[in-house]
Amino acid sequence: MIDISDRAQQHFRRLLAQQGDELGILLRVTAPGTPAANCELEFCEPRDLAGNEWLIECEGFNFYLEGTGARWLEGASIDYEPNPTGGQLNIRAPRIKGEIPGADAGLIERVRYVLEAEINPRIASHGGRVSLLEVSSDGAVLLQFGGGCHGCSMVDVTLKNGVEKTLRERVPEITAVRDATDHSGGRNPYYKEKAGSSAMR
Repeated sequence: MIDISDRAQQHFRRLLAQQGDELGILLRVTAPGTPAANCELEFCEPRDLAGNEWLIECEGFNFYLEGTGARWLEGASIDYEPNPTGGQLNIRAPRIKGEIPGADAGLIERVRYVLEAEINPRIASHGGRVSLLEVSSDGAVLLQFGGGCHGCSMVDVTLKNGVEKTLRERVPEITAVRDATDHSGGRNPYYKEKAGSSAMR
């Protein structure tokens, strides 16, 4: 599933030796299947594990793959390249970003890809995020806003001029885009009053 070079294992052993007993390394995948996909490494104790991890036994320590991200790491490799200033840990995961859905892909898959690949990275600058709730049989998309967009006074502008416009350009079959968020409960809206501009520019 994933190849961890001898140099990388030596590097992990050095790091773990400085931390204490019973620690392992956990690799998790964030935003898999999208251009924003990434790998994150962290120290972990047995009590930190959820129970769905894949265990890779290395010499002197345990290396875990978070269960939900394991399928995205097929053919991945980890290597450590020494250099004059120390070294660089390199993770190569050729399948982590997935593939752009083709014309034969389902409507939900294509909408979700546009949200993750284009829309969420743009509204993240305002601390916002949008999630797909459903796509109806007639092509209406129902969304939920979170983070800085939840309760933001400019969310209607973001929806109409940014999110809906982008979705309709990329997925022409969409007939409507609707916001199902209860914005009265927003805890940290980016704009609290009618001021500023859309999160998508």
